[in-house]
Amino acid sequence: MAECRSAGAASDLGQSAGAGEGGAGWARTGDAERENGGKPHFADFGLVPPAWGAEAAPWVAAAAEGWPLLEELSFKRMVVTDECLEMIASSFRNFQVLRLVSCEGFSTAGLAAITEGCRNLRELDLQENYIEDCSSHWLSYFPESFTSLETLNFSCLEGEVNFAVLERLVSRCRNLKTLKLNNAIPLDKVASLLRKAPQLVELGTGKFSAEYHSDLFAKLEAAFAGCKSLRRLSGAWDAVPDYLPAFYCVCEGLTSLNLSYATVRGPELIKFISRCKNLQQLWVMDLIEDHGLAVVAGSCSKLQELRVFPSDPFGAGQVLLTERGLVDVSASCPMLESVLYFCGQMTNEALITIAKNRPNFTCFRLCILEPRTPDYVTRESLDAGFSAIVESCKGLRRLSVSGLLTDLVFKSIGANGNCLEMLSIAFAGNSDLGLHYILSGCKSLKKLEIRDCPFGNKPLLANAAKLETMRSLWMSSCSLTLGACRQLAEKMPRLTVEIMNDPGRTCPVESLPDDSPVETLYVYRTIAGPRSDTPDYVQIV
Repeated sequence: MAECRSAGAASDLGQSAGAGEGGAGWARTGDAERENGGKPHFADFGLVPPAWGAEAAPWVAAAAEGWPLLEELSFKRMVVTDECLEMIASSFRNFQVLRLVSCEGFSTAGLAAITEGCRNLRELDLQENYIEDCSSHWLSYFPESFTSLETLNFSCLEGEVNFAVLERLVSRCRNLKTLKLNNAIPLDKVASLLRKAPQLVELGTGKFSAEYHSDLFAKLEAAFAGCKSLRRLSGAWDAVPDYLPAFYCVCEGLTSLNLSYATVRGPELIKFISRCKNLQQLWVMDLIEDHGLAVVAGSCSKLQELRVFPSDPFGAGQVLLTERGLVDVSASCPMLESVLYFCGQMTNEALITIAKNRPNFTCFRLCILEPRTPDYVTRESLDAGFSAIVESCKGLRRLSVSGLLTDLVFKSIGANGNCLEMLSIAFAGNSDLGLHYILSGCKSLKKLEIRDCPFGNKPLLANAAKLETMRSLWMSSCSLTLGACRQLAEKMPRLTVEIMNDPGRTCPVESLPDDSPVETLYVYRTIAGPRSDTPDYVQIV
């Protein structure tokens, strides 16, 4: 969904036609719950087919007509074209902030329109987007007199940029606080930029890789020593950690460290993190392993958020990370309240211990890499462990479950998840009762995402009224039929009911019998009515 700010006052555009929000993707973005996505969140899993919709152009056109003083625009999981960006640059005379997260459809030509036309730009924040690289000169369109930039993030851009232009831009923007570079910026150039901008609070280093040279190490160390205000650091650091000690001088001041794309591992990484005594947020790959998280537990007592991503989610099944790392962190970090954790195994005992250690969790997302994996010690379901999480963590707002789970855990979630707003379920449950427990309980639920579960028509129709209090429901590879979707649409006319089947077997929904299986159901609230931009494989019931 689009988020707008005009003349300093927030103005939410509301729920877009077809732009509901899901919630179970594992994209490595700061997916704050206040943000709404154009495409459902399951797009991060590749479960939303191409050309689904979520065009940003109608939003920009409407805003251009009604709010010429618009200052900020944020788009997430939307199709943003070059023409869209050109319209933004030409329509809003005091435009200052553009944030694009997980968007597609535009190129560096569109970015050039922004840099040329938005003379008061403060933030250009490009996270996890798919950008066609037409030219390395898009930064050159900033006027030489331009000095207002405070945030520049082009970390997702694959191609090169004109470094001389970038260096001049950084030099003259004295209020620049956030700079996130892409992997094409050489390591020696990173040192040069740091010398030009010692006031940086947040830095994305890019790949940060080069053959070791002592003179380059000395330049980097000196450059980082001058960055007294640096608090947030990220980078796709590779497996050669020779330059990590150049960072040591900033470690103690860091509050956020994002290494979710960094393949560096071993004692140097652990030695580096152990110096970050004031970390509040840590994103890292499972290459850190259990002993690395034990060091985090012993060193980072102020940690509030931990995300551990898989280095090879489709690999040969080698267990790099177990439940032990999370148990250690939960025991030693009293402020920990948000977790996203990929691992190869889990036990009920560990989950129960974690729940006792950290009843202050507001977000708990666990992904055991192999679906339907039981407690590896007892071979039982993980019902008891996840029940302990929802029973102990009274303020839990976001939950993702995995492993072998029966309907019993959903009975516990429905009864105890009073604050739960976002729930993601995959490969779990054994009957319709599981979905009934969720929809008849969880009184604060806003977003529910389900895939590959044996949930069907009966609980969906019995709890149809609950859907009007929610933002969206996504169900794929469940046990739904077209007849139930038709009944739901008739019963709840204020909801939009979309079905998606195999694009190769698309036929008009009117010609299908009621017992036809539905591959994907997406139900969402909208004030705009059914959308008109659906591709052939998406049909509104």
